[in-house]
Amino acid sequence: MSRSRPGAVRARIESLLRRFAGISGIDRVLIAFAALGLSVLVGFFIVLGSGRVAECSTAAWTMPITGLGFCYDPFEVFFVLFNGALGGPFYVWEPGILNPEWLPITLPWLGFMPGWSPFNNAFALTMSETTLLVFTGLSVAVAFRAGLFNIGTQGQLVVGALLTALVVVALAPLFPANRVGGVILIAIGVLAGAVGGGLWGAIPGALKAYADANEVITTIMLNFIAANVAYVLVLEVFRAEGSSVVATADVPEYAQIGPWLFPPTGDFAEAALLIGLVSLVGLYLFLEHTSLGYDLRVSGIQPLAAEYSGVNAKLTTVRAMTLSGALGGIGGSIWVLMSEGRWVESIPDLGFDGITVSILAGNNPLGVLPAAALFGVLKGGALQVGFQTDVPPELVGVLRGLIILFVAMPEFFRLIGKRLVPDEPEATRGGDGKDGDGVGGTAAVDDGGEASA
Repeated sequence: MSRSRPGAVRARIESLLRRFAGISGIDRVLIAFAALGLSVLVGFFIVLGSGRVAECSTAAWTMPITGLGFCYDPFEVFFVLFNGALGGPFYVWEPGILNPEWLPITLPWLGFMPGWSPFNNAFALTMSETTLLVFTGLSVAVAFRAGLFNIGTQGQLVVGALLTALVVVALAPLFPANRVGGVILIAIGVLAGAVGGGLWGAIPGALKAYADANEVITTIMLNFIAANVAYVLVLEVFRAEGSSVVATADVPEYAQIGPWLFPPTGDFAEAALLIGLVSLVGLYLFLEHTSLGYDLRVSGIQPLAAEYSGVNAKLTTVRAMTLSGALGGIGGSIWVLMSEGRWVESIPDLGFDGITVSILAGNNPLGVLPAAALFGVLKGGALQVGFQTDVPPELVGVLRGLIILFVAMPEFFRLIGKRLVPDEPEATRGGDGKDGDGVGGTAAVDDGGEASA
């Protein structure tokens, strides 16, 4: 009996993983919301316990019936976390009551006041984080769909950001200092970022294809190389005169991506989000409806089958990593042209967050936007919790990580189920090959459309 128990446990685990692997899109959305609710519940007790052991002169919340006092109010913390990320549409002290200044329309019969809108700095920060994570999430998703694990998006973002800043500053005198010149410089800057990030991504791709070097190791190493080489170049060669920090000269204001509706201090531009949405839809169409995208997906799912069908697996690997790096580089371009206005050493770790965004999205480009939006809400809301409550930033970081962990883990288990315990090879069933994962996904043969392409 004791010897059969491990086998029974293994069978039960494989059964659960197989069930995760086969869930529908609607089920995945429902599971994500359930996981979000569970994370809030667990976080509630973490805040409660922390507030019990902390020292304070006045209790922020008193538990009914028991009369126990707590230094932190868990209801307030989570309310501010989500309310603050949207710019405060509800009163902090009266949950459920709309803030009259948040409504952009007049509702006199409800007593609301006009004169303000959601286009505020707090919501701009949320949208800025969302926009940047769209690009890094897409970067990681492309590699995942090709069966590659690109940990180097951060380095590709750094290189793309640096090239964008240098090229735009260098070429600015050649163009008129007006809107037309600015649009041209923005386009050139984004192209420079894509080229820089793409070339940096092609390096581990070539090493993987022609030297069988593990892309996880090479991309991690290239992250450090990119960060330090860029730092030294700016410090010794391209540093702005009189700058107290390691930074390039400022990009001309007319060559920056400015906001249409949001305040200029919010570091968010609607045009940048539009570029992200175009990239998102374009990448989805490329992967699902082109022969090159089909080759990329097949190479990631069943490399041997791809080679037998005439696909150049090595060239496809290089192409996938180049495309992945280009998207990361564009993210760096947007960071320079939208948020910072120059290359500066304090680049946020957007590339690493992109990994979790991609996993949460199931490596499906269309799922990257809601996944990035969740991260944006958590980032913007966490700052508001720090501003509006006495909760220490470390505890806010724990709550943010807890929510990400709970929401991402079901999708992570689904990917494991796809990889480790496939029900049966999809190629033998004539599946459509349009699974959203890529890594460990199933198969490769469409019933007509892409196979004939």
